[in-house]
Amino acid sequence: MLYWVRKAAPMLKLTRVTTGFGAVGNLWFVILWSRTTPGEHLPTFLSEEPLWVALTGGLLVGLGLYSFGAALNDLLDIHKDRALGTPGHPIVDGTASLELAICAVAGALMLAILGATFFGIGAILLTLVLAVAILVFNALGKYVPGVGMVLLSLIYAGHMLIPNIWMRFMLPVWLVMTHAMVVLALAQYLGRRSPPISRRAAIFAGVGWGAGSLMLLALAWDRKGTDGLWPDPVPMTALIYPAICVIIFGLFIYRRTKRHGTGPQLGERITRYGAIWPTLYGVGWLLGAGHQRAALLMAGLSGLGFLSMTILREFYALIDQPVGYRL
Repeated sequence: MLYWVRKAAPMLKLTRVTTGFGAVGNLWFVILWSRTTPGEHLPTFLSEEPLWVALTGGLLVGLGLYSFGAALNDLLDIHKDRALGTPGHPIVDGTASLELAICAVAGALMLAILGATFFGIGAILLTLVLAVAILVFNALGKYVPGVGMVLLSLIYAGHMLIPNIWMRFMLPVWLVMTHAMVVLALAQYLGRRSPPISRRAAIFAGVGWGAGSLMLLALAWDRKGTDGLWPDPVPMTALIYPAICVIIFGLFIYRRTKRHGTGPQLGERITRYGAIWPTLYGVGWLLGAGHQRAALLMAGLSGLGFLSMTILREFYALIDQPVGYRL
């Protein structure tokens, strides 16, 4: 097992699969929510195909788009990372070649498009639009914090809708969009990343967040049924569990800041945990809406994914720093 992981380690590090499972969890939530919530718009391809087929499509799209962005980031930043001697980048430390990085970018994009075919032509077009947005973010947005925060939050909101573009209940999408913006802002500020967030950037990000929120509200209004913006089958108490997850994440950031202080290490942890946290929101929404079986299924699948990612990270550590014996 360790032999095969050692062979695949450069590609796995380029694509950041150890943190990409959060993106998968967002798509799985939409799939399960659409199939279990009465009155929710349910596309034909989601209602007719077996659940495992839909979840497989979500897995391919989620990992594909996330890996595409991660590998593209390393590829575009190669000269800067080499100049700064940034640790942890496989191209810089020589464990991955430039040719492998190009193959990883192309392969991840094709994997995402393949997964989108499970959900129809609209999903394929949305995946291509998101791929362009990811390219713009990595080439420009991350160097302009105000633009980057808005663009990344819209990417997260858009990728959630790939399995069901006509989803009615938009509050979970809005929560993930807001979460993505807050995580990037905290990682940039507490992680002391360059460039810092200026007052103008913060104002631009706030305006962009407001525009994105209005856009989601407009979509929800256009798709509302006779029961209004809040569907009758969804109890108001469904807000409780996601709200608890938000509070726990805030306490987690606070404790990490108090214990370790600000700096790049904290910024990296905020980014890593922030990427997988929306999966817990999904479990909370399903549980709060009374879909216990779907919530348990998503929690089990997500737990299995997190366990796999954790095992891979441990294998990375064994590869980079093999256990030896001291005489």
